[in-house]
Amino acid sequence: MLLHEFERPAIKKKKKRLGKGQGSGHGKQAGKGHKGQKSRSGGNIPAWFEGGQMPIQRRLPKRGFNNINRKEYRVINLDRFIDIEGNDFDVVKMEEAGLIRKSSRSSYIPVKVLAGKSVELSKKLNIKADAYSTKAKEIIVNNGGTAEVI
Repeated sequence: MLLHEFERPAIKKKKKRLGKGQGSGHGKQAGKGHKGQKSRSGGNIPAWFEGGQMPIQRRLPKRGFNNINRKEYRVINLDRFIDIEGNDFDVVKMEEAGLIRKSSRSSYIPVKVLAGKSVELSKKLNIKADAYSTKAKEIIVNNGGTAEVI
């Protein structure tokens, strides 16, 4: 037989039977050593715990900035109005048509109309919304419509 033809014999190792007396070799502390948190029942330590050292998520600085005065808008682009019939739109009508998501009664989120991609809007629109981008207002007025701020 050549060396590369040898196969390792299948080793069938018996399972460690912990805590089954001194004769088993794994009695008394059952392989857990003496005392300490890891030797106790239920002594599992969370993965993020660093032994009392200040954890990494508290050592690293916070990133970014959240402006407390930021105004959140429900936005809609002018090209969305092309396919919908009718010329007069207010917030309620836009919600019903599914153009913007509905706002809850407790917290009203204002609506802003944007020009979006450069739109060739030929439709006369009368829109009542909370805010408009300069370009959107210009496009609406140039087509003979009105952009009323509520």
